[in-house]
Amino acid sequence: MGQHAPTLLIINGKGAGDELVRAAVQKLRAAGDILHVRVTWEGGDAARYVEEAQQLGVGTLIAGGGDGTINEVAAALALIPAEQRPVLGILPLGTANDFATACNIPLVPEQALNLAIKGRAVPIDLACVNGERYFINMATGGFGTRITTETPERLKAALGGVSYFIHGLLRMESLKADRCEIRGPDFAWRGEALVIGIGNGKQAGGGQQLCPDALINDGLLQLRLLIAGELLPALVASLFNEDDNKNIVSAALPWLEIDAPHEMTFNLDGEPLKGKHFRIEVLPNAILCRLPPNCQLLG
Repeated sequence: MGQHAPTLLIINGKGAGDELVRAAVQKLRAAGDILHVRVTWEGGDAARYVEEAQQLGVGTLIAGGGDGTINEVAAALALIPAEQRPVLGILPLGTANDFATACNIPLVPEQALNLAIKGRAVPIDLACVNGERYFINMATGGFGTRITTETPERLKAALGGVSYFIHGLLRMESLKADRCEIRGPDFAWRGEALVIGIGNGKQAGGGQQLCPDALINDGLLQLRLLIAGELLPALVASLFNEDDNKNIVSAALPWLEIDAPHEMTFNLDGEPLKGKHFRIEVLPNAILCRLPPNCQLLG
């Protein structure tokens, strides 16, 4: 028998037929690891499997998919009492894999599964929105959210992360800033924001480093605002020039509140949330996650 407590792999239905994943699972089982596999079909499945994991006495719960799958599993883990909570492992199988990429988690399934089962478990932060929704990587709002949710699938497939930027340029005529007010400890801002990034992790949108200074174990969220100025120069500068840019506002905060006179949409690891008021707070050391020694998101 393997030396580890049983492991449950929750795999997004889109990745269930991946031959490399099947081969890696079989190899681990042959070596003596007890590895249960469950496949998600619709929203809510991951949360149900997390409940089942407790009954199976699982020590590690692996999220197999993209940022949305990791989000759903991490959020469900956060609701389990600490003494019963399995460790989170990550098997990147999405199109963007922003969180896994920033963590330097291997994209080869066998290497990722080995890390997920046998790697070092470290405490990481989660972010909670309005007391009921969570994100592990990033919340994005403003024009950036519209690009991400509206970018055509074929353009995404052909160009990867760059497609979001190109699609944004093509849509300049519909570029609208979100008027809002943001406040936190010793921080207050009011105005028009083109892009709002609230990062526990560093990158979103297929590789765009919206919050380059964010860490997942510092008890803080990084807020980055691209404010409405000269629109095209501001958008280009924000992506290609990290130096002193008067159109970018940055802050590191344990919590923040956003109010808008109109409905706004935030993407929480790709899952939309609409509203006029958002309270976003960091939950320090919320869960344990198996990460590589060279993880860029650990301080």
